[in-house]
Amino acid sequence: MLQQTPVSRVIPRLEEWLERWPTPAHLAAVPPGEAVRAWATLGYPRRALWLHAAAVEITERHGGLVPEDVDALLGLTGIGDYTARAVAAFAYGHRHPVVDTNTRRVIARAVAGQAEPAPPSRGRDLDAMSALLPAGRDEAARFNAGIMELGAVVCTAKSPRCDGCPIRDLCRWRAAGYPAYSGPRKAVQKKFEGSDRQVRGLIMAELRATRHPVTDAEISGLWPEAVQRERALTGLLADGLAVSAGAGLYVLPHE
Repeated sequence: MLQQTPVSRVIPRLEEWLERWPTPAHLAAVPPGEAVRAWATLGYPRRALWLHAAAVEITERHGGLVPEDVDALLGLTGIGDYTARAVAAFAYGHRHPVVDTNTRRVIARAVAGQAEPAPPSRGRDLDAMSALLPAGRDEAARFNAGIMELGAVVCTAKSPRCDGCPIRDLCRWRAAGYPAYSGPRKAVQKKFEGSDRQVRGLIMAELRATRHPVTDAEISGLWPEAVQRERALTGLLADGLAVSAGAGLYVLPHE
C-alpha cells in the first residue's frame, strides 16, 4: 500500500483492511473483487489483485503463514525485491539490505556526494547498501530502519534539514558544497489530469460503487472521449480489474 502512496492515505485504509482481514487466510476466502473494492482510491489497483493472489498462495503453499525466506517471498504474486527483503528483515529479523527511495537518496548524498540518486538499479543499489550494513542481525535491522527514517524526515528530497542531520559531518555532498545533480534521471510521469490513468480511475470508481453490473451506457457517461474511454476499459479488462458480465455489462473480478 505504501508504494508510491503517502503514509497519511495508507494508514486508515490499512487499519480497515486488517480489521476485516487479519490473516492471509481471511483475505484468500473472499473474491478478488472484494480486495479491489476495499483498496478504494489508493491507486494502482492491480496491487489489490496481487495482494489477494499472494494471500491465496500463502494459504495454500505455506499453511497461512507469511514465509520468511527471501526466495519464497519473491515467489509470491506481486512481491518484488524491496518487499521481500523488508518482510524478511523487519518481520523476521534476518540480515538483508533493504533499499527504498529514501535509502537511495541518503546513500547518494552521504556516500556518493550527489544531490540525487541515479535511476534505480537493483544490483548497484543493493551493493551500496550491503557495503554499509552492520554485521549483526539486530544492528542491521536498526540500520535499515534508521536510514529510511533519516531520508523520510531529515534528508528529504526538496528541503533537507542538513543542520540537524546526525551524519552531517560524514556527508560528502555537504562537504562538497551541495553541488547540483547532473546525472541521468528517471522518466517523469505524465500528469494525471486527462490521462488514461484518470479514465481508468473513473471506471474503477463506478465498478466499486455498485454491486450490480455497470453498463456500457453508464461507462460512456464517465468520460466524453470515446477512443480514450475504450482504451481505458480494454486495459482494465486485460489487467483483470474488470470482468465482462455479458454484452455491455462489467463487474469487478468474480462478483
